[in-house]
Formats: sequence, C-alpha cells, structure tokens
Amino acid sequence: MADSLRDQLLKSGLVQKLKSEAKPARTAPPSGPKPPHKQRPHVPAPPARPPKSAHEPDLASAYAQRARAEREERERAQREAERVAREKKERKLKLAALLEGKALNAADADVPRHFPHGNKIRRVYCTKQQLDELNRGELAIVQLAGRYLLVARQVALDAQAIQAETLVLLCDPNAPAEDDVPPDLIW
Repeated sequence: MADSLRDQLLKSGLVQKLKSEAKPARTAPPSGPKPPHKQRPHVPAPPARPPKSAHEPDLASAYAQRARAEREERERAQREAERVAREKKERKLKLAALLEGKALNAADADVPRHFPHGNKIRRVYCTKQQLDELNRGELAIVQLAGRYLLVARQVALDAQAIQAETLVLLCDPNAPAEDDVPPDLIW
C-alpha cells in the first residue's frame, strides 16, 4: 500500500521531522518557591475629560434630537398630505353633486367642438344649436371624472368656484379674436 503524503515528503527530504512530533514525557512542575512576578512599568491613566457644560449636548442626545425632529417633520408632512387629500375629495364630491343632472350632452349629438385642454386638442360632440350657444358663451365645458360635460354658464361658474381646473372652456363673446379663425369653424 502507498505511503501517506507525510511519509513520502519525509523520505524525499523536502520536510524534516519535527521534534514536537515525538511525544515528550510529562514532567512534574518544579516544586519550590515561585519566582517573583515581574511588575509592569507604570502606565499613566488617560487624561480625564473636562466636565460637560449644561449647554453642550453629548453625541447621543444630538442624534436623538435629530431623529425626533425628522420624525416630527415626517408626521407633519403626512398630516398635511392627508388634509390636502381630504379637501380634494370633499371638492370632488361637491362638484359631482353640483353637476348631477345638469349635463346637457345630447345622445344624438354629431357636431364635434374642438378645444385645447392639457396641451392637447380635445373634442366634445354637441348639436348645432349647442355649438352656437357654446360659441356665444351661454354654454360651457367642464370636466368631471375624465368626461367633458356641456353645462349652462352659471353652473360652470359655480363649478369653477369649487375647483378652478374643472372649467375647461367658457367663451367670451366680447373678447377680441386671438387669430383669424372663426370659433364656429368645424375642422
């Protein structure tokens, strides 16, 4: 059978046998007077910290103050966001109650009225009579829940008082034309 790696290394002379491998016999410790302990040289104690003054907070209390201030700021921001969301929801409910049953959109409307809203050109379908009233400023367009509704002028002004961005289009017949395109042009 092959020798172990240790035996092979010993035979080749690459490794020498250590003296510690031979098991020495245990001897009893010498019994007699113990030698005196060596004394360490005197090491000076670190300098004492100066006492803290009342106006100088330590690092732990500074971190605690900072954490408390950040937590209070987060809580304040969360309360503010909740307040804004609650007010928005209340305005939305008021607006829905105001516009309920007052939309004049006709099911048989086939004339498109184009208008700019949100950096896009949108359209609402109306009848020929509604188109004339819309261009004269007697009707207006409001947005509710992603839909464009034709409503009377006063209803649109009431909706604007509740939430300004609801009013999408209200023509002023006395306003000078911004361009040479007539408002009743169908395109």
